[in-house]
Amino acid sequence: MKFYAQINVMPLKALLDPQGKAVLNSAVKTGFETLRNVRIGKHIDVEIEAASEAEASKKIDEFCSKVLVNPIIESYEFSVAEIK
Repeated sequence: MKFYAQINVMPLKALLDPQGKAVLNSAVKTGFETLRNVRIGKHIDVEIEAASEAEASKKIDEFCSKVLVNPIIESYEFSVAEIK
């Protein structure tokens, strides 16, 4: 079966996000004064073949922890859905 995973990787909340800070500063200067705490992350879409949704989720979790994310500075979350 084929599955589609959407993965979001974000810097840990306790860490500074210089890219988010730069975007926030530019936004405020261009009239978006009500914005607060912009954080910039990554969004990754993946197709995966697996026998079940549980197996696909396990593989995606392993992929995230071993390849995509530096756990010292980033966190991640993902969703998996079957492609029909």
